[in-house]
Amino acid sequence: MTQRNGLVSKAALVGAAAIAAAGLAGCETVGSAAGARQYAVLETDTTGATSSNIASLSEVVQRNPNDAAAYTTRGAAYARAGQFNEAIADFTKAIQLDPNSASAYNNRALASRQIGRDSASLQDFSKAIAIDPNYGPAYIGRANVERAQGNLDGALSDLNVAIRLSPESAEAYHARGLVKQKQGLDTQAIADFDAAIDRNPFVSAPYAARGQSLIATNQYPKAIEDYNAALNVNNKDATSWAYRGLAYEKSGQRKEALENYQRAAGIDASNAVAKSGLSRLQGGLGSVFN
Repeated sequence: MTQRNGLVSKAALVGAAAIAAAGLAGCETVGSAAGARQYAVLETDTTGATSSNIASLSEVVQRNPNDAAAYTTRGAAYARAGQFNEAIADFTKAIQLDPNSASAYNNRALASRQIGRDSASLQDFSKAIAIDPNYGPAYIGRANVERAQGNLDGALSDLNVAIRLSPESAEAYHARGLVKQKQGLDTQAIADFDAAIDRNPFVSAPYAARGQSLIATNQYPKAIEDYNAALNVNNKDATSWAYRGLAYEKSGQRKEALENYQRAAGIDASNAVAKSGLSRLQGGLGSVFN
C-alpha cells in the first residue's frame, strides 16, 4: 500500500476498499437441508497475513481518524479474518463519516448476514441501493436475503436488475439460478448456472447447484460430471459428495453411490441426503425412485 510521509494515500485506500467489497460478495452455494450456506471468500487465514494487515491498517486508522476509507478497508480485513462484529463496527464508523457511501452499507450488510442478522442486512442493502441505484452488488446481496426469507419474486426482480447492470457477473447469474431452482424451474436454473460457469469456471458453487437441477431433470451423467468439477475445487464439501452419490444411485451405480454417501457422512454426519442414501443402500426401507 503506497505511503507518503507516513500516510497511506487516499487513492490506495479507496482502491483497497473496492477490492474488499468485491471479495466480500462471494458466491453462495445452494441452500438445502443437506448443507448450510457457504461463502466463497471466508477461508481461514492460516498464514497470519490477515492479522498483520489488520495491525498495519489500525495504524492507518489512528493516523487518519476522520477517513471513512480507512475504516472501510480495515473492516474488510476484519471480515476476511472472520471478526464480523469488529467489521460491522468499522463499517458503521465509515458510514458515520460518509453517510453517502453505498459500498460501506453494502459491506456492513454482508458482514451482518454472516452472523445471522438478516433484517439488519436487508435494511443496509436497501440503503445502498437508495444511495446508488446502479450499485449492482447490493441488488445481489439483497436478493440472497430475500431468497432465504422466501420472497422469491423480490429476489428475482433484484437479480434481473443486477444482471442488467452487470451482465458479466457470474455471481448474479448464480444467485438467479438459485431462485429459479427454488421455484422449481430447473431448466431455467440450469441456463443461469451455465452462464455463471461461463463467466467464472473456477468456483465450485455453480457446478454443485447445477448438479441438483440436473438430477431434478433426470440428467444423471451430467450431474455426476458437475459434482466431479465441484469436488475438484473443494473436496471437503459434504453436500457435493452426497448429491454425487444420489446421481450415482439414480443411475443404478450402487457401489459408487455408497462410497459417495459414506464420504459425505464422514465430513458431515448430519447431511440429510447422505443419511437417507445410506439407509436405503445399507438395508433400510424405501427406494430413491419412490
